[in-house]
Amino acid sequence: MGETPLLEVRHLDKKYDNGFHADKDISFTLPSGLLVGLIGPNGCGKTTMMRCINKMHQPTGGDILIDGESVLPKTPAEVARLVSNVPAEMTASFGLTVFETVMLGRYPYLQNMWWETEEDESMVEETLRKFGILHLQDRPLNMLSSGERQRVLIAKAYVQNPRLMLVDEPTSHLDMKYKLDVMEYLRAMVKQDMTILVAEHDISLMARYCDQCIIMKKGEIVAMGDPKKVITEELIRDVYEVEASVGTDKDGEIYVLPKRFVGNTISDPGVSANCSNRL
Repeated sequence: MGETPLLEVRHLDKKYDNGFHADKDISFTLPSGLLVGLIGPNGCGKTTMMRCINKMHQPTGGDILIDGESVLPKTPAEVARLVSNVPAEMTASFGLTVFETVMLGRYPYLQNMWWETEEDESMVEETLRKFGILHLQDRPLNMLSSGERQRVLIAKAYVQNPRLMLVDEPTSHLDMKYKLDVMEYLRAMVKQDMTILVAEHDISLMARYCDQCIIMKKGEIVAMGDPKKVITEELIRDVYEVEASVGTDKDGEIYVLPKRFVGNTISDPGVSANCSNRL
């Protein structure tokens, strides 16, 4: 028998009450020690799949296993010891400081809900130092820049000591410097006993930093593997309905340069234009 994968998704299906079929019979496995990019257009099922993996959503069908055990019968606290989550944005901080926010990541391990140990406090302090935000520990989360806030949320997920970290759109509101900063931290965090799954729109960024990419379209996986092998001009055209140049730079890193939209004509009252002819 082969080694048990860290994550195994078996025939995952998710259909909402309104009839929308977000994820359709998805199956794949991931070993430990990888940074994996999950890419695809808006509405393709990326976020829904991640929410099923961490049990924020209940799948309509299928199963999700961490280290060979299904997460579906587990309690939220049991799942939180295995899977941590970095949302696209934290909409409410409830006046918490940076230190208090990162400490939330230790709560799945606390014997008494509101009594942290010296070990918990030491772990949080060391993590703040590791992420370069120790000097911000007493500052309210809502007073930080977008880049600083993203680092805090990743640090919170890191102190959970998970086997799998799910990161949803970590660079969506960041400028170029902070995008690279966040990806460098995620790349450095990957270790032998943990895998990070990142949902992201920036294909070039994922291709540059990730060991593997999973590409989704309309609730299904259409490609998975080494970014340099699976990200092609044909795939970009099929998934995004965009003509693009895919190449490698002088360092051997892949890049994707969109050229023009090749999908259906967009109609607007009073305007007649075929977008397929526009850059």
